[in-house]
This record gives sequence, C-alpha cells and structure tokens, in this order.
Amino acid sequence: MIITTTNHIEGQKVTKYISVVSGEAIIGANIFKDFLAGIRDIVGGRSGSYEKVLKEAKEHAMQELEVRARDLGANAILGVDLDYETIGQHGSMLMVSASGTAVVVG
Repeated sequence: MIITTTNHIEGQKVTKYISVVSGEAIIGANIFKDFLAGIRDIVGGRSGSYEKVLKEAKEHAMQELEVRARDLGANAILGVDLDYETIGQHGSMLMVSASGTAVVVG
C-alpha cells in the first residue's frame, strides 16, 4: 500500500475516495526511562529511550492506519498527518495518531 503525506501520487489517478482513516497508539513511559531521560537532559545529548518509544508508537499508529484503510478496500492513503501528544497524569503516556484519506488509485 502506498502511504504518503502528499495529496497525490505521481503517475497515479485517484479513482475513488473512500474515507478518512486514523490509527492511534498509546505507550507508557516508565519511571526508569523518565529518570534516565532527566539525567540526559541535564548533561545534554539525546534521549535514546524516548526516541525508541516514540518510534515504536509511530510504527504502531501507521500499521493501524494501513489496516483500517485496507479493510475499507483502499490501496493507498493520501495526506497522512502524524500528531504526537503526551496524556495521562504528569504526561506519563505518549499518544501518536496518524490520519489520512483512504483512496483507490489505478
């Protein structure tokens, strides 16, 4: 399946617009990761543990987006947008949502 942030696919014509689809992933960040990230923030550098969690959440949201579009009969998703939010008490959870338009191209 072609998944793109653009509104069209070079050389492809949209033959059917199906629906807006979305996929979400919510992942908790544990205390140990928070502690290590805090130390990293103090001394500088990147927080590898948070980067890994963020990457996993994005992958899960994109997989869910693709499954929902495929279930509707789409073979492509256009205009994909990714949003990242912290939720829960003290921002203890990370939510990634992906949305786009499920279409048939041919």
